[in-house]
Amino acid sequence: MINFAGFGRTLAVTLIVSASLVGAAKAQEVSEEQLKTARAAIDAIAATAGFDNILPSLAMRAKASLIQASPNHEAEINATVDEQALALAPRRADLEKEAASIYAKTFTQDELKAIADFYSSPVGKKLLSDGPIATRSLMKAAEIWAAGIGRDLQVESGKKLQDILGAPAAAEGGEAKPQQ
Repeated sequence: MINFAGFGRTLAVTLIVSASLVGAAKAQEVSEEQLKTARAAIDAIAATAGFDNILPSLAMRAKASLIQASPNHEAEINATVDEQALALAPRRADLEKEAASIYAKTFTQDELKAIADFYSSPVGKKLLSDGPIATRSLMKAAEIWAAGIGRDLQVESGKKLQDILGAPAAAEGGEAKPQQ
């Protein structure tokens, strides 16, 4: 049987702490200057560029769902959903404002300026464009390195254990042979 005696108290404390943190975050006001600097940092790192496809993706899903339900009205559905999506497009600015607010609350004015300055520089732009390529190459190199290290660890440990135990130890994933 599971004991839930302290569970309610723990849940209550967690909820109270969470609510106070949310309240503190909402209460933290940011100036227009902080928002402007945050916006510059967000633009420099293209932090919200990945969100550009949200509304078009949602429109495509809505079209597919509505067309599946009423296949004889595809043209009307496409036109209506496109019209509504365009009407909702200005609300994208709300997300930009929220992003700026989050960054302004997370970083100091000086940090935001440094972020914007660095990522607006040629080397910052190069890091943004070529960084993912370098990261993929690094991950591949780490996989190759790990495979070699794992192989060598297995082989060398097997040799040492063979000397210590006086029997062939498991090497390269094989089973140790019993002594005769």
